[in-house]
Amino acid sequence: MQLAFSPEEQAFADEVRAFITANLPADISARVEHDLHMTRDDTMRWQQILGRKGWHAYTWPTPQGGPGWSAVQRYIFETTSAELNCPTIQPFGPRMVGPVLFNFGSAEQQAQHLPGIRDSTVWWCQGYSEPASGSDLASLATRAEDRGDHYLVNGQKIWTSYAHHADWMFCLVRTSRDARPQTGISFVLIDMTSPGVVVQPIPMLEGTHSFNSVFLTDVKVPKANLVGEEGQGWRYAKFLLEHERVENSNIGFSTFALRRLKRMASSVTNNGKPLIDDPLFRAKISAVEVQLKGVEMNTLRALSAMGSGSSPGAGLASSLKIRGTEVGQRITELIFEAAGPNGHRLDADLLAGHGDMAPITTSLTGAAPNYFWRRAMSIYGGSNEIQRNIVAKQVLGL
Repeated sequence: MQLAFSPEEQAFADEVRAFITANLPADISARVEHDLHMTRDDTMRWQQILGRKGWHAYTWPTPQGGPGWSAVQRYIFETTSAELNCPTIQPFGPRMVGPVLFNFGSAEQQAQHLPGIRDSTVWWCQGYSEPASGSDLASLATRAEDRGDHYLVNGQKIWTSYAHHADWMFCLVRTSRDARPQTGISFVLIDMTSPGVVVQPIPMLEGTHSFNSVFLTDVKVPKANLVGEEGQGWRYAKFLLEHERVENSNIGFSTFALRRLKRMASSVTNNGKPLIDDPLFRAKISAVEVQLKGVEMNTLRALSAMGSGSSPGAGLASSLKIRGTEVGQRITELIFEAAGPNGHRLDADLLAGHGDMAPITTSLTGAAPNYFWRRAMSIYGGSNEIQRNIVAKQVLGL
């Protein structure tokens, strides 16, 4: 199934393809192609190329400095980027805190932070989850004590993606315990170079480092870094999470991974024949491709709602998160299956882009690490079990 693009949309698709082909650095493309680790420099180099074109904050409307793309244009950009081996754009700035700032932030906050997000000169991370407050986010305990012109923040955040790369963190903190838990939460911006901020890595099973614990000890946060009103952080967090869960439909990743699966199935042999010729395995690929197309159509619905200035709704956002992560996980399972015994070894040097880079070796090397890493897809961004509860409540009225 293919979308029928208008002549204007097709011209836009051609423009995107031509720009990426001409500007994506070959070394970065090769790392993406072979599922190798991306450094901070790799990611920032590509995002800054997009920033100079005005495309890094591609989800933003024109008044905020974005390109003002339609839902279809965003879809074209994301799928074309995945097809041409572009790195995933880190969502924390443009897709998460950026919309919060231009909807709820002060003029001073917007002037200070939006340019760095648009240009990708500043890396953001998200300080939400805590050791005892993951899916039950309203129970968070990190406290911010009012000290006049600043807050004194103490607590711990966990599973903080790329905190070791980050310049700033948007963070939920507890400023009051007098009312129901949700009303005592505030949304603040924390400079990661502040005294008292300590980032501790959490190494992953397959050898990567993306998650961290962040310890906050007597961190001074100026009152000017409070976004919106004190005690209204839960409202802003819900707004952000709807955007994050649409992001977690993982269309770009799944598009890239499905293409990789088909390529592997055509090159790996089974009983002397390409695996793609096995009718049972070919049926598995067809089934997951149909499921992915369904997620794509619903993602377009959500993007259309967001592009018109409205919310996609908690029910649709949560259902996209559930189905998108399940489809992404299923594709990595099939890649793992297609790789066979040769893909079931872990070579940290190859994953980092060192050693023998023969294409067949590197294409198989990432199968096992990706399989294990993508087990987290159904947990991060709010576990799928919690998302099902949201759908039950918001959509089914249960």
